[in-house]
This record gives sequence, structure tokens and C-alpha cells, in this order.
Amino acid sequence: QVQLVESGGALVQPGGSLRVSCAASGFAFSLYEMSWYRQAPGKGREFVARISTGGGVTNYADSVKGRFTISRDNGKNIVYLQMNSLKPEDTAVYYCNVVLPTIYWGQGTQVTVSS
Repeated sequence: QVQLVESGGALVQPGGSLRVSCAASGFAFSLYEMSWYRQAPGKGREFVARISTGGGVTNYADSVKGRFTISRDNGKNIVYLQMNSLKPEDTAVYYCNVVLPTIYWGQGTQVTVSS
């Protein structure tokens, strides 16, 4: 069955960096776009970044453009989100997502940006 397992969330100081990962299984990973979303306390889930099957095309939310980088390793079935210059407003649970076309989500990983 399809599984998405996020990891790497942590408590980080403002201005710091963090990389979160999503390990995928149960589907042909290299054939599907992958996305990251996040959900802050008391808010809805919002789009963060998307990457094409080969990794050559990426899209970002305006709020993270220039600070976050999405990448993927099709040999390891992992998608990454490198987050730099983190701000307190980046605090959220981060989820990876694939549309097969059924939509699948991981369980999320908590990122907290605070001094």
C-alpha cells in the first residue's frame, strides 16, 4: 500500500535551517509529482512546494520562495524540503503529498521556529 513517512522536524531558532524528508513506498515514485504542504496551529493546510517527476520543475508558495528548496532522489524514493532563514511563522506540521489520482498524505513532521 502507499506510504509516505515524513521525518526531520525539530525545534529551530529563527534564521536557522532544517531539512525534512519524506520516504515514499507502494507506488512508482519516479512517475509522480510530489508536494509539501504545511498546517500551522489554528489554520488550514497550505501548499508549500511541488516538484516534477524528474526534479527539473519546481513551484513554491510566495511565502517560502527564495528560502525553501524542494528536491527528490528517485533512486531512494525520497523527497526533501530544505528550509533556510526560518521564521516563527514557518512553525507548522509539514506533510508530503502525492496524487495518484487518489490523494495520499503522510503523518506529518513538526517544525517549530522559536528562540
